[in-house]
Amino acid sequence: MAEALSFVRAFEVWIYLLLGLGALYYIRKFFLYWQELQGAGFGLERENAQSRLNQAASVLVLIVTMAVSVFLLVSFVAPAVPGAIPLLTPTLDLLTTPTTTLVVSSIQSGQNTVPAGAPATPATTDPQATQAGGGCLTDMIAIQSPTEGQEVSGVVEVIGTADIPNFGFYKFEMKPPDDTNWLTIQAGNTVVKNARLGDWDTRRLQVGEYLLGLVVVDNQARASEHCVVRLRVIPAVEETPGP
Repeated sequence: MAEALSFVRAFEVWIYLLLGLGALYYIRKFFLYWQELQGAGFGLERENAQSRLNQAASVLVLIVTMAVSVFLLVSFVAPAVPGAIPLLTPTLDLLTTPTTTLVVSSIQSGQNTVPAGAPATPATTDPQATQAGGGCLTDMIAIQSPTEGQEVSGVVEVIGTADIPNFGFYKFEMKPPDDTNWLTIQAGNTVVKNARLGDWDTRRLQVGEYLLGLVVVDNQARASEHCVVRLRVIPAVEETPGP
């Protein structure tokens, strides 16, 4: 679904252009058949002209319907589907996690860099960094809300911190625990400190457990490990209208 919406959004202008050319062609046909119908003198001739006129009108209605459908998909459906509208910057691809991993110890302190060829070992005992794969670093890479094990529903506001040396951009992603591929939800190219990272729309997700991960990338395209919290999506509670 997200891939189809992304395709329609990417080629929206071309789709409108093709539909517009088709509409002009059949508008011309419509008026020609109309004139033919007005000048027809015999019953069979009028019947044939009326049939062609109806066919041209049907195609015009179909073209208008397709144009309206594209507009509704791009304007209203795509923004509500996670992943359908990627957030990009002019120089960096926010949806593709770079293959180079930013070593946690080099973020924390310029003194704790890892020599070339040496195995990367975390140089922190921060409790937050030791959980969820070691990607969380207090005051640098963290998700403050929602919290580990929390039940969420509807549109969830994600609060956290994305502030590393040589900051490039951040993105937060989601996946079921058993999946290997992350789906990017939103991204941003400004530093965030204990503030809103973005929103996560869970209304179209199945009930169950999900991992929410935050990745921060520096201006050399080196990505941190995912700072992950495990959450459970539950059905949204419908508000009961007042009396």
